Amino acid sequence: MGKTFHLSVLTPEHEFYSGAVETVRVAATDGEVCILAGHAPTVYALAEGELTLRDDTGRTRWAAASDGFLTVTQDRAVMMLQSAEWPEDIDRVRAERAERRAKEALLQKQDRQSYMMNQAMLLRAMTRLSVSSKHSVNNQ
Repeated sequence: MGKTFHLSVLTPEHEFYSGAVETVRVAATDGEVCILAGHAPTVYALAEGELTLRDDTGRTRWAAASDGFLTVTQDRAVMMLQSAEWPEDIDRVRAERAERRAKEALLQKQDRQSYMMNQAMLLRAMTRLSVSSKHSVNNQ
């Protein structure tokens, strides 16, 4: 296997992931970011999207990740997210309902703040459904 670094993925509720990884890909506010061992120290603002990591055994895992921040040092990366879910933990029925509600809400006249919140809800539901359908245990 290749060079590794330690990745911690934290949410307000728990430590979602902690371990050695070869790579991590995540959606940043200005595009997708791929982190490898020895990456230059930096901080990224993260957007709602798919999180992909390859652990030190070469196994690739995917998750639905919310917005947050990623801090990278020479041998460590810490990701702080509002939420993160493995595909097998996503409730598809709930995500489909949330997607429908958000789409309906976006069709209504509303203030800017409500519109932005409904857009975020729609993106989160779509991300959860995408990760769940592409990477569920049953599909692999």
